[in-house]
Amino acid sequence: MIFFRVSQNINIKTTDGTLVNYYKFKMPSNLENDTVYITSEKDFIDLKRVFKNVDKDKYTTRLLKETKVRELESFPIELGICNKNEYLKSLKFKNSTEKNLIKNEDEILSLFDESQKVDIYKQLIKKNKEEISIVIIGGIGKTISEIISSSTALRILYNKLNELYKSVKMDVFIDASNNSFYSRDKQIYLKQKFINNVLPLSITSKKLCSYDYFIDNSSVMEKAAYFNNLNIVDAWLYKFGIDYKSVSFLEKHNELNIDNIKVSNTLEEKLKSLKVKGKLLLFHPFSANASKTIPQNIASSMLNELLLKIDGYTIISTLNIDSKIIDDRFVNLSKESKTINDFIYIISSMDSIITADTSTFHISDAFMIPTIVLSTNTQIDKKTKYYKHLKTIKIKDKSKSLSKFIYDNDSLTLYKYKSWQSLKISKIIKLLDTF
Repeated sequence: MIFFRVSQNINIKTTDGTLVNYYKFKMPSNLENDTVYITSEKDFIDLKRVFKNVDKDKYTTRLLKETKVRELESFPIELGICNKNEYLKSLKFKNSTEKNLIKNEDEILSLFDESQKVDIYKQLIKKNKEEISIVIIGGIGKTISEIISSSTALRILYNKLNELYKSVKMDVFIDASNNSFYSRDKQIYLKQKFINNVLPLSITSKKLCSYDYFIDNSSVMEKAAYFNNLNIVDAWLYKFGIDYKSVSFLEKHNELNIDNIKVSNTLEEKLKSLKVKGKLLLFHPFSANASKTIPQNIASSMLNELLLKIDGYTIISTLNIDSKIIDDRFVNLSKESKTINDFIYIISSMDSIITADTSTFHISDAFMIPTIVLSTNTQIDKKTKYYKHLKTIKIKDKSKSLSKFIYDNDSLTLYKYKSWQSLKISKIIKLLDTF
Protein backbone atom coordinates (compact mmCIF):
# COMPACT_ATOMS: atom_id res chain seq x y z
CA MET A 1 0.00 0.00 0.00
CA ILE A 2 1.05 3.58 -0.66
CA PHE A 3 0.33 6.26 2.00
CA PHE A 4 0.01 9.84 0.75
CA ARG A 5 -1.72 13.22 0.86
CA VAL A 6 -2.76 15.67 -1.89
CA SER A 7 -2.01 19.34 -2.45
CA GLN A 8 -5.50 20.50 -3.45
CA ASN A 9 -9.10 19.32 -3.31
CA ILE A 10 -10.14 17.30 -6.36
CA ASN A 11 -12.74 14.68 -7.32
CA ILE A 12 -12.02 11.69 -9.55
CA LYS A 13 -14.99 10.02 -11.25
CA THR A 14 -14.99 6.23 -11.80
CA THR A 15 -16.57 4.57 -14.84
CA ASP A 16 -19.80 3.88 -12.93
CA GLY A 17 -20.12 7.53 -11.89
CA THR A 18 -18.85 7.12 -8.32
CA LEU A 19 -16.81 10.07 -7.08
CA VAL A 20 -13.58 9.57 -5.16
CA ASN A 21 -13.02 12.74 -3.17
CA TYR A 22 -9.53 13.97 -2.35
CA TYR A 23 -9.11 16.80 0.16
CA LYS A 24 -6.05 18.86 0.92
CA PHE A 25 -4.19 17.66 4.02
CA LYS A 26 -5.13 19.61 7.15
CA MET A 27 -2.37 20.54 9.57
CA PRO A 28 -2.01 19.92 12.40
CA SER A 29 -3.99 16.72 12.22
CA ASN A 30 -4.18 13.24 13.63
CA LEU A 31 -3.18 10.81 10.88
CA GLU A 32 -6.50 9.01 11.30
CA ASN A 33 -8.59 11.36 9.17
CA ASP A 34 -10.23 11.98 5.81
CA THR A 35 -7.18 13.65 4.23
CA VAL A 36 -4.73 10.75 4.56
CA TYR A 37 -5.06 8.37 1.63
CA ILE A 38 -4.03 4.78 1.03
CA THR A 39 -4.04 2.95 -2.28
CA SER A 40 -2.28 0.31 -4.37
CA GLU A 41 0.97 1.05 -6.17
CA LYS A 42 -0.66 0.93 -9.62
CA ASP A 43 -3.55 3.15 -8.60
CA PHE A 44 -1.11 5.64 -7.08
CA ILE A 45 0.80 5.82 -10.38
CA ASP A 46 -2.48 6.25 -12.27
CA LEU A 47 -3.62 8.98 -9.89
CA LYS A 48 -0.39 10.95 -10.34
CA ARG A 49 -0.87 10.70 -14.09
CA VAL A 50 -4.42 12.05 -13.77
CA PHE A 51 -3.19 14.95 -11.64
CA LYS A 52 -0.48 15.72 -14.20
CA ASN A 53 -3.02 15.82 -17.01
CA VAL A 54 -5.32 18.16 -15.07
CA ASP A 55 -2.67 20.58 -13.77
CA LYS A 56 0.77 19.24 -12.88
CA ASP A 57 1.67 22.32 -10.82
CA LYS A 58 -1.55 22.62 -8.84
CA TYR A 59 -2.35 18.96 -8.15
CA THR A 60 0.42 16.90 -6.61
CA THR A 61 0.84 14.05 -4.15
CA ARG A 62 3.20 13.74 -1.24
CA LEU A 63 4.14 10.47 0.40
CA LEU A 64 3.57 10.03 4.11
CA LYS A 65 5.66 7.89 6.43
CA GLU A 66 3.99 4.50 6.43
CA THR A 67 5.22 3.67 9.93
CA LYS A 68 3.51 6.75 11.37
CA VAL A 69 0.13 5.69 9.98
CA ARG A 70 0.59 2.05 10.94
CA GLU A 71 1.36 3.13 14.51
CA LEU A 72 -2.16 4.48 14.96
CA GLU A 73 -3.87 2.73 17.86
CA SER A 74 -6.92 1.89 15.77
CA PHE A 75 -4.96 0.72 12.70
CA PRO A 76 -6.34 -2.69 11.66
CA ILE A 77 -4.38 -5.94 11.87
CA GLU A 78 -2.81 -7.19 8.65
CA LEU A 79 -3.67 -10.76 7.64
CA GLY A 80 -1.67 -13.02 5.36
CA ILE A 81 1.82 -12.33 4.08
CA CYS A 82 2.77 -8.79 5.02
CA ASN A 83 3.20 -6.21 2.28
CA LYS A 84 4.74 -3.56 4.52
CA ASN A 85 6.99 -0.89 2.99
CA GLU A 86 5.90 -1.77 -0.53
CA TYR A 87 6.98 1.59 -1.91
CA LEU A 88 10.52 1.28 -0.54
CA LYS A 89 10.76 -2.27 -1.88
CA SER A 90 9.63 -1.03 -5.29
CA LEU A 91 12.33 1.64 -5.29
CA LYS A 92 14.90 -0.99 -4.38
CA PHE A 93 13.63 -3.18 -7.19
CA LYS A 94 13.76 -0.34 -9.71
CA ASN A 95 17.22 0.83 -8.68
CA SER A 96 18.66 -2.68 -8.74
CA THR A 97 17.32 -3.50 -12.18
CA GLU A 98 18.24 -0.11 -13.70
CA LYS A 99 21.82 -0.47 -12.48
CA ASN A 100 21.90 -4.06 -13.78
CA LEU A 101 22.82 -5.28 -10.31
CA ILE A 102 20.23 -8.03 -10.60
CA LYS A 103 19.58 -9.85 -13.84
CA ASN A 104 18.24 -13.22 -12.73
CA GLU A 105 14.41 -13.23 -12.68
CA ASP A 106 14.19 -15.44 -9.58
CA GLU A 107 16.57 -13.11 -7.75
CA ILE A 108 14.48 -10.08 -8.72
CA LEU A 109 11.27 -11.73 -7.54
CA SER A 110 12.92 -12.72 -4.26
CA LEU A 111 13.05 -9.03 -3.34
CA PHE A 112 9.30 -9.25 -2.87
CA ASP A 113 9.30 -12.62 -1.12
CA GLU A 114 11.31 -11.75 1.96
CA SER A 115 8.33 -12.57 4.18
CA GLN A 116 8.08 -16.17 5.31
CA LYS A 117 5.01 -18.37 5.13
CA VAL A 118 2.40 -17.27 7.67
CA ASP A 119 -0.51 -18.86 9.51
CA ILE A 120 -3.66 -16.76 9.44
CA TYR A 121 -5.03 -18.46 12.55
CA LYS A 122 -2.11 -17.08 14.56
CA GLN A 123 -2.80 -13.59 13.23
CA LEU A 124 -6.46 -13.50 14.30
CA ILE A 125 -6.04 -11.60 17.57
CA LYS A 126 -9.66 -10.48 18.02
CA LYS A 127 -10.94 -14.01 18.65
CA ASN A 128 -13.44 -13.02 21.33
CA LYS A 129 -15.50 -10.91 18.92
CA GLU A 130 -18.63 -12.37 17.36
CA GLU A 131 -18.50 -10.05 14.36
CA ILE A 132 -15.47 -8.88 12.40
CA SER A 133 -14.89 -6.68 9.37
CA ILE A 134 -12.12 -7.20 6.84
CA VAL A 135 -11.04 -5.02 3.91
CA ILE A 136 -9.18 -6.24 0.83
CA ILE A 137 -6.91 -3.55 -0.66
CA GLY A 138 -6.15 -3.77 -4.37
CA GLY A 139 -8.56 -6.52 -5.41
CA ILE A 140 -7.48 -9.96 -6.60
CA GLY A 141 -6.90 -9.59 -10.32
CA LYS A 142 -7.14 -7.36 -13.38
CA THR A 143 -8.76 -9.60 -16.00
CA ILE A 144 -12.12 -11.36 -15.93
CA SER A 145 -10.31 -14.71 -15.72
CA GLU A 146 -8.14 -13.61 -12.79
CA ILE A 147 -10.98 -12.09 -10.78
CA ILE A 148 -13.30 -15.09 -11.17
CA SER A 149 -10.68 -17.74 -10.39
CA SER A 150 -9.13 -15.69 -7.57
CA SER A 151 -12.55 -15.17 -5.99
CA THR A 152 -12.54 -18.90 -5.28
CA ALA A 153 -9.63 -18.41 -2.87
CA LEU A 154 -11.36 -15.38 -1.36
CA ARG A 155 -14.51 -17.47 -0.78
CA ILE A 156 -12.45 -20.16 0.96
CA LEU A 157 -10.89 -17.47 3.18
CA TYR A 158 -14.35 -16.13 4.01
CA ASN A 159 -15.64 -19.62 4.88
CA LYS A 160 -12.63 -20.26 7.13
CA LEU A 161 -13.29 -17.01 8.98
CA ASN A 162 -16.99 -17.86 9.24
CA GLU A 163 -16.08 -20.98 11.17
CA LEU A 164 -14.60 -18.74 13.88
CA TYR A 165 -16.94 -15.76 13.87
CA LYS A 166 -20.70 -15.37 13.85
CA SER A 167 -20.54 -12.67 11.20
CA VAL A 168 -17.83 -11.63 8.72
CA LYS A 169 -18.18 -8.42 6.68
CA MET A 170 -15.80 -8.33 3.71
CA ASP A 171 -15.31 -5.22 1.55
CA VAL A 172 -13.05 -4.96 -1.50
CA PHE A 173 -11.36 -1.75 -2.66
CA ILE A 174 -10.11 -1.86 -6.26
CA ASP A 175 -8.10 0.40 -8.58
CA ALA A 176 -10.26 3.21 -9.93
CA SER A 177 -8.17 6.27 -10.80
CA ASN A 178 -7.59 5.15 -14.40
CA ASN A 179 -9.29 1.76 -14.54
CA SER A 180 -11.55 1.72 -17.60
CA PHE A 181 -12.86 -1.68 -16.46
CA TYR A 182 -13.86 -0.55 -12.97
CA SER A 183 -17.62 -1.04 -13.59
CA ARG A 184 -17.07 -4.47 -15.15
CA ASP A 185 -14.77 -5.60 -12.34
CA LYS A 186 -17.21 -4.38 -9.72
CA GLN A 187 -20.02 -6.40 -11.31
CA ILE A 188 -17.90 -9.57 -11.23
CA TYR A 189 -16.97 -9.13 -7.55
CA LEU A 190 -20.59 -8.54 -6.60
CA LYS A 191 -21.55 -11.91 -8.07
CA GLN A 192 -19.87 -13.42 -5.03
CA LYS A 193 -22.46 -13.78 -2.27
CA PHE A 194 -19.95 -13.28 0.53
CA ILE A 195 -18.68 -9.85 -0.60
CA ASN A 196 -20.45 -7.06 1.23
CA ASN A 197 -19.37 -4.15 -0.98
CA VAL A 198 -16.94 -3.14 -3.73
CA LEU A 199 -15.52 0.37 -3.54
CA PRO A 200 -12.99 2.52 -5.43
CA LEU A 201 -9.49 3.28 -4.22
CA SER A 202 -8.13 5.41 -2.63
CA ILE A 203 -9.34 4.66 0.91
CA THR A 204 -8.86 7.17 3.73
CA SER A 205 -6.96 6.23 6.86
CA LYS A 206 -10.13 6.99 8.86
CA LYS A 207 -12.11 4.49 6.80
CA LEU A 208 -9.36 1.87 6.94
CA CYS A 209 -9.21 2.18 10.72
CA SER A 210 -12.91 1.30 10.94
CA TYR A 211 -12.07 -2.32 9.99
CA ASP A 212 -10.71 -5.04 12.27
CA TYR A 213 -8.41 -6.60 9.68
CA PHE A 214 -6.99 -5.86 6.24
CA ILE A 215 -5.22 -7.76 3.47
CA ASP A 216 -2.87 -5.77 1.24
CA ASN A 217 -2.84 -7.18 -2.31
CA SER A 218 -1.08 -4.25 -3.96
CA SER A 219 1.29 -5.53 -6.70
CA VAL A 220 1.18 -9.05 -5.26
CA MET A 221 0.31 -10.88 -8.48
CA GLU A 222 3.04 -9.08 -10.41
CA LYS A 223 5.84 -9.39 -7.87
CA ALA A 224 5.28 -12.48 -5.72
CA ALA A 225 7.09 -15.55 -7.04
CA TYR A 226 4.50 -17.99 -5.73
CA PHE A 227 2.07 -16.73 -8.39
CA ASN A 228 4.49 -18.05 -11.01
CA ASN A 229 4.80 -21.44 -9.38
CA LEU A 230 1.31 -22.27 -8.09
CA ASN A 231 -2.20 -22.52 -9.43
CA ILE A 232 -3.83 -19.10 -8.89
CA VAL A 233 -6.21 -20.38 -6.18
CA ASP A 234 -3.36 -22.00 -4.26
CA ALA A 235 -1.20 -18.89 -4.69
CA TRP A 236 -3.87 -16.67 -3.13
CA LEU A 237 -4.46 -19.14 -0.28
CA TYR A 238 -0.71 -19.05 0.37
CA LYS A 239 -0.84 -15.24 0.39
CA PHE A 240 -3.81 -15.29 2.80
CA GLY A 241 -1.92 -17.53 5.24
CA ILE A 242 -3.99 -20.67 4.58
CA ASP A 243 -2.37 -24.06 3.98
CA TYR A 244 -3.59 -24.66 0.42
CA LYS A 245 -2.60 -28.33 0.56
CA SER A 246 -5.06 -28.94 3.39
CA VAL A 247 -7.98 -27.45 1.44
CA SER A 248 -9.98 -30.07 -0.48
CA PHE A 249 -10.01 -29.71 -4.26
CA LEU A 250 -13.81 -29.99 -3.99
CA GLU A 251 -13.80 -26.50 -2.47
CA LYS A 252 -11.67 -25.04 -5.27
CA HIS A 253 -14.42 -24.47 -7.79
CA ASN A 254 -15.69 -21.16 -9.10
CA GLU A 255 -19.00 -19.66 -8.05
CA LEU A 256 -21.05 -16.85 -9.60
CA ASN A 257 -24.37 -15.72 -8.20
CA ILE A 258 -26.73 -14.68 -11.01
CA ASP A 259 -29.95 -14.62 -8.97
CA ASN A 260 -30.30 -10.87 -9.47
CA ILE A 261 -28.74 -10.59 -12.90
CA LYS A 262 -30.62 -8.42 -15.38
CA VAL A 263 -30.43 -8.92 -19.14
CA SER A 264 -32.56 -7.62 -21.99
CA ASN A 265 -35.92 -9.25 -22.71
CA THR A 266 -34.69 -9.92 -26.23
CA LEU A 267 -31.75 -12.00 -25.03
CA GLU A 268 -33.82 -13.83 -22.44
CA GLU A 269 -36.57 -14.73 -24.94
CA LYS A 270 -34.09 -15.79 -27.63
CA LEU A 271 -32.34 -18.23 -25.33
CA LYS A 272 -35.62 -19.63 -24.02
CA SER A 273 -36.89 -20.32 -27.56
CA LEU A 274 -33.57 -21.90 -28.56
CA LYS A 275 -33.56 -24.16 -25.49
CA VAL A 276 -36.96 -25.50 -26.52
CA LYS A 277 -35.48 -26.69 -29.84
CA GLY A 278 -32.67 -28.69 -28.19
CA LYS A 279 -29.20 -28.43 -26.69
CA LEU A 280 -27.03 -25.32 -27.03
CA LEU A 281 -23.28 -25.25 -27.69
CA LEU A 282 -21.26 -22.05 -27.36
CA PHE A 283 -18.36 -21.72 -29.81
CA HIS A 284 -15.97 -18.98 -28.64
CA PRO A 285 -12.80 -19.00 -30.77
CA PHE A 286 -11.35 -15.53 -30.23
CA SER A 287 -9.36 -13.98 -27.39
CA ALA A 288 -8.13 -10.45 -26.75
CA ASN A 289 -4.68 -12.03 -26.52
CA ALA A 290 -3.38 -12.72 -30.05
CA SER A 291 -1.30 -15.69 -28.89
CA LYS A 292 -4.40 -17.42 -27.48
CA THR A 293 -6.90 -16.72 -30.22
CA ILE A 294 -7.82 -19.13 -33.00
CA PRO A 295 -6.94 -17.60 -36.40
CA GLN A 296 -10.07 -16.18 -38.04
CA ASN A 297 -9.97 -18.34 -41.19
CA ILE A 298 -9.47 -21.48 -39.13
CA ALA A 299 -12.27 -20.50 -36.74
CA SER A 300 -14.56 -20.05 -39.73
CA SER A 301 -13.58 -23.46 -41.08
CA MET A 302 -14.13 -25.06 -37.66
CA LEU A 303 -17.60 -23.56 -37.39
CA ASN A 304 -18.55 -24.92 -40.81
CA GLU A 305 -17.31 -28.37 -39.84
CA LEU A 306 -19.16 -28.29 -36.53
CA LEU A 307 -22.39 -27.51 -38.35
CA LEU A 308 -21.79 -30.48 -40.65
CA LYS A 309 -20.63 -33.04 -38.12
CA ILE A 310 -22.21 -32.33 -34.72
CA ASP A 311 -25.77 -33.47 -34.11
CA GLY A 312 -28.44 -32.33 -31.67
CA TYR A 313 -27.00 -28.86 -31.01
CA THR A 314 -27.74 -25.30 -31.97
CA ILE A 315 -24.37 -23.54 -32.12
CA ILE A 316 -24.23 -20.15 -30.40
CA SER A 317 -21.58 -17.46 -30.65
CA THR A 318 -21.20 -14.03 -29.08
CA LEU A 319 -18.57 -13.15 -31.69
CA ASN A 320 -18.71 -12.19 -35.36
CA ILE A 321 -16.89 -15.22 -36.74
CA ASP A 322 -17.89 -15.19 -40.41
CA SER A 323 -20.76 -13.17 -41.90
CA LYS A 324 -20.95 -15.57 -44.86
CA ILE A 325 -22.05 -18.49 -42.67
CA ILE A 326 -25.85 -18.72 -42.68
CA ASP A 327 -27.41 -21.78 -41.09
CA ASP A 328 -30.58 -22.40 -39.08
CA ARG A 329 -28.47 -24.19 -36.46
CA PHE A 330 -26.10 -21.24 -35.96
CA VAL A 331 -27.13 -18.17 -33.95
CA ASN A 332 -24.96 -15.07 -33.58
CA LEU A 333 -25.72 -13.31 -30.28
CA SER A 334 -22.99 -10.67 -30.59
CA LYS A 335 -25.57 -7.86 -30.67
CA GLU A 336 -27.25 -9.18 -27.51
CA SER A 337 -23.99 -9.77 -25.60
CA LYS A 338 -23.11 -6.21 -24.65
CA THR A 339 -22.02 -6.49 -21.01
CA ILE A 340 -20.30 -8.96 -18.71
CA ASN A 341 -23.76 -9.74 -17.26
CA ASP A 342 -25.04 -10.68 -20.72
CA PHE A 343 -22.02 -12.88 -21.37
CA ILE A 344 -22.30 -14.70 -18.03
CA TYR A 345 -26.02 -15.23 -18.57
CA ILE A 346 -25.43 -16.70 -22.04
CA ILE A 347 -22.76 -19.08 -20.75
CA SER A 348 -25.00 -20.20 -17.87
CA SER A 349 -27.65 -21.18 -20.44
CA MET A 350 -25.37 -23.47 -22.45
CA ASP A 351 -25.24 -27.28 -22.43
CA SER A 352 -21.67 -27.48 -23.78
CA ILE A 353 -18.86 -25.11 -24.71
CA ILE A 354 -15.88 -25.08 -27.08
CA THR A 355 -13.59 -22.14 -26.44
CA ALA A 356 -10.13 -20.70 -26.88
CA ASP A 357 -8.16 -19.90 -23.72
CA THR A 358 -10.39 -17.07 -22.46
CA SER A 359 -12.49 -16.14 -19.44
CA THR A 360 -15.25 -18.33 -20.90
CA PHE A 361 -14.05 -21.51 -19.21
CA HIS A 362 -13.57 -19.79 -15.85
CA ILE A 363 -17.22 -18.73 -16.03
CA SER A 364 -18.44 -22.13 -17.26
CA ASP A 365 -16.80 -23.83 -14.27
CA ALA A 366 -19.16 -21.91 -11.98
CA PHE A 367 -22.13 -23.56 -13.73
CA MET A 368 -20.55 -27.03 -14.17
CA ILE A 369 -20.91 -26.89 -17.95
CA PRO A 370 -18.90 -29.44 -20.00
CA THR A 371 -16.21 -27.37 -21.69
CA ILE A 372 -13.46 -28.04 -24.22
CA VAL A 373 -10.57 -25.55 -24.14
CA LEU A 374 -8.25 -25.21 -27.13
CA SER A 375 -5.05 -23.74 -25.74
CA THR A 376 -1.56 -22.78 -26.86
CA ASN A 377 -0.58 -22.06 -23.24
CA THR A 378 2.15 -24.41 -22.00
CA GLN A 379 0.92 -23.74 -18.44
CA ILE A 380 -2.71 -24.64 -19.14
CA ASP A 381 -2.66 -27.72 -16.87
CA LYS A 382 -1.68 -25.57 -13.88
CA LYS A 383 -4.32 -23.02 -14.83
CA THR A 384 -7.13 -25.60 -15.06
CA LYS A 385 -5.96 -27.84 -12.21
CA TYR A 386 -9.24 -27.78 -10.27
CA TYR A 387 -11.72 -27.53 -13.16
CA LYS A 388 -13.53 -30.87 -13.14
CA HIS A 389 -15.96 -30.14 -15.98
CA LEU A 390 -13.26 -29.16 -18.43
CA LYS A 391 -10.98 -30.96 -20.88
CA THR A 392 -8.14 -29.40 -22.82
CA ILE A 393 -6.69 -29.88 -26.27
CA LYS A 394 -3.16 -28.51 -26.35
CA ILE A 395 -2.04 -26.72 -29.48
CA LYS A 396 1.73 -26.89 -29.80
CA ASP A 397 3.52 -23.98 -31.43
CA LYS A 398 5.24 -25.31 -34.55
CA SER A 399 6.18 -21.92 -35.96
CA LYS A 400 9.76 -21.23 -36.94
CA SER A 401 11.08 -17.70 -37.15
CA LEU A 402 13.65 -16.69 -39.74
CA SER A 403 14.00 -13.23 -38.22
CA LYS A 404 17.34 -12.35 -36.65
CA PHE A 405 15.78 -9.59 -34.57
CA ILE A 406 14.23 -9.78 -31.11
CA TYR A 407 10.82 -8.65 -32.38
CA ASP A 408 8.32 -10.83 -34.25
CA ASN A 409 7.98 -10.53 -38.01
CA ASP A 410 5.05 -12.50 -39.42
CA SER A 411 6.45 -12.40 -42.93
CA LEU A 412 9.54 -14.25 -41.68
CA THR A 413 7.65 -16.81 -39.60
CA LEU A 414 7.05 -20.26 -41.09
CA TYR A 415 4.32 -22.73 -40.07
CA LYS A 416 2.68 -20.09 -37.81
CA TYR A 417 -0.77 -21.73 -37.97
CA LYS A 418 0.28 -25.30 -38.75
CA SER A 419 -0.89 -26.69 -35.40
CA TRP A 420 -4.30 -25.02 -35.71
CA GLN A 421 -4.65 -26.29 -39.27
CA SER A 422 -3.97 -29.88 -38.21
CA LEU A 423 -6.61 -29.80 -35.46
CA LYS A 424 -9.45 -32.21 -36.28
CA ILE A 425 -13.05 -31.32 -35.46
CA SER A 426 -13.76 -35.02 -35.02
CA LYS A 427 -11.28 -35.05 -32.12
CA ILE A 428 -13.13 -32.16 -30.42
CA ILE A 429 -16.55 -33.79 -30.90
CA LYS A 430 -15.26 -37.14 -29.64
CA LEU A 431 -13.84 -35.48 -26.52
CA LEU A 432 -17.09 -33.60 -25.96
CA ASP A 433 -18.97 -36.91 -26.04
CA THR A 434 -16.87 -38.23 -23.12
CA PHE A 435 -18.56 -35.94 -20.59
